[in-house]
Amino acid sequence: MSAGKIKNFVLDTNVILHDPLAITKFGDNNVIIPIYVVEEVDNFKKQLNELGRSARQFSRTLDEYREKGNLAQGVRMPSGGLIRVIPTERKYMPQDNIATSKNSPDTLIMSVALRVKAEQPDVPCIFITKDTNLRIRADGMGLDSENYEERGFSIDELYPGAAELHVDADIINELYQSREVVVPFNESPMAPNAYENDELTEGLNESEKLLYANEYVRLVDKAEENHTVMARLMPQQNKIVALSTTRPGFGNVWGIKARNKEQHFALDCLLDDNIKLVTLLGKAGTGKTLIALAAGLQKATEEQAYSKLLVARPIFPLGKDVGYLPGGIEDKLNPWMQPIFDNVEFLMGLNEEDKRRGRRSYKELIDMGLLQIEALTYIRGRSIPNQYIIVDEAQNLTPHEVKTIITRVGQGTKVVLTGDPYQIDNPYVDADSNGLTYVINKFKGIDIAATVTLTKGERSKLAEIASNLL
Repeated sequence: MSAGKIKNFVLDTNVILHDPLAITKFGDNNVIIPIYVVEEVDNFKKQLNELGRSARQFSRTLDEYREKGNLAQGVRMPSGGLIRVIPTERKYMPQDNIATSKNSPDTLIMSVALRVKAEQPDVPCIFITKDTNLRIRADGMGLDSENYEERGFSIDELYPGAAELHVDADIINELYQSREVVVPFNESPMAPNAYENDELTEGLNESEKLLYANEYVRLVDKAEENHTVMARLMPQQNKIVALSTTRPGFGNVWGIKARNKEQHFALDCLLDDNIKLVTLLGKAGTGKTLIALAAGLQKATEEQAYSKLLVARPIFPLGKDVGYLPGGIEDKLNPWMQPIFDNVEFLMGLNEEDKRRGRRSYKELIDMGLLQIEALTYIRGRSIPNQYIIVDEAQNLTPHEVKTIITRVGQGTKVVLTGDPYQIDNPYVDADSNGLTYVINKFKGIDIAATVTLTKGERSKLAEIASNLL
């Protein structure tokens, strides 16, 4: 993470809980762990969730270095830097917190950074924490402080999954006639899994010329802006394919039709069995969950391409047992899964009168084995073949948790992740570091993955106005 002069990085507890291998991510620089971080991590080690897993893994890693030398003096890491575990000293405590009994863990941890800076004034000292307020406090005390973003990724650079390109009319006409156009794509030296085509990207700057497999495009005639077509890029096959509206069920997927071009893109990849991983981003009311459920029910019930539709949402925090509620697992899950049930009943066209008359509901689909509601808590260790999996609210998952879910996928299974990275309830991830945006960034350009960003609210006029104004 550094170049040139060696630096000292002092890590906060939340960095360790977010990434237990963070100490290995700073190259040949020195990593300092305040002893108070070890104490805080110890409080998490018995938890049966992702925080507990991170705490235990960090403790094991640190203990391996302890066996190689004295952590107080520093142990050399494979990357070349030293790792140290040290306390603070009274003289480095903030003046308004001299009484040790009043010192919070955050204050003690930050004072270690002050000690390191004072003892080695010629070596840059950077305090690393994911706590926004602690970064502000550090700045007020003269410390350089940064957020932990080991992947160098910002949501502002997130791949949207779609683009608009202005092309010659001949390309659009050929797409209407033949449904596909063969164009030469060249692998780009600028980025992995990226391609370029001068005919499509003429006049664009270098960053805009990057194209990816399964990227959706709205092609606009250079001479006539109303002459357009929607298509999908397949660089590995050197062709562009017009979106098909003739696929069975596409025009009416369980009563749902696309209301805008992004929803059209979403239905295309959700109904394509060749795309095994779909990520849908969008603010509240854009229809991402409803569309995903409609496509999943279409594939599992009407087309029978999958044995069942499995729907899961994080029971926050992920890994915490769903106990303390009466009844069996289904009763315990109901409060968390009610938004899913509401969407399924909407797709089934049920109203209150229908329910009173005993018309079929989502429970009938569950009884038939076509719909399953699953707690992510118990997914580790499983293998899930031939199922259509929807993970809703995926922005509350960590990268490791998403990895755990996707690696459970068996033969013939499709995974759909939906969420809004700006609406996060998990205090240990943010818009840049959550599992949803991590997957999008990592699977960009992979030929069995696609992503769509939905921007227009379709829930209601009031909901759309509220979303924009509030």
